Order: sequence, then C-alpha cells, then structure tokens
Amino acid sequence: MRELDQDELIDRWTLVGDELELVSGKRKATRLGFALLLRFYTEWGPFPRSRSELADDAVEYVVRQVRVAPTDIAFYEWSGRTIEYHRAQIRMALRFRE
Repeated sequence: MRELDQDELIDRWTLVGDELELVSGKRKATRLGFALLLRFYTEWGPFPRSRSELADDAVEYVVRQVRVAPTDIAFYEWSGRTIEYHRAQIRMALRFRE
C-alpha cells in the first residue's frame, strides 16, 4: 500500500461534525475500529473487510483523533456481532440502506 500524503489524510480521514459524536460513545479498540469503518465507508462505499485494507498512515492519523493506543487496532473484531452493529450504526447515521 502506498504512503498517504498529509492532504489525503486530512481530506479522507478527518472525523468531522456528527462523526465525532458517533465515535465519542465508544471505548478503545471499538472507538478506533468504528472511526476507521466510518471514514472508509464515507470515502469508498464498501466497508473494509480487514485491517489489511487500511493504510498504516490512515490508522495512525485516526489514532491521534480518537486518542487511543495504536496497538488497540489489534483488538478490534473484524467479524461478528460488534462489527455488524457498527456497520448498521454507520449506515443509519449516513442514511444508507443495506
């Protein structure tokens, strides 16, 4: 995966407005995972299927915004009920239907 420049990080990975409110109720790994899902979905449409689809630069940039340890991403579950619930929350907030 190529390195992202500062403008790309700001443009595509900055949490804005209501997004900050959506993320604020989450804790640690779930806050980071949710924020990454939200920004990825907003920019590209589908949700990422795994951590490998996310540029390291993007993860580091979002880590600073949500104030969690970068290692917390290792604890985010990429399958199961939590991520399904996160996807549903994001679709509802953005007014998209599955």
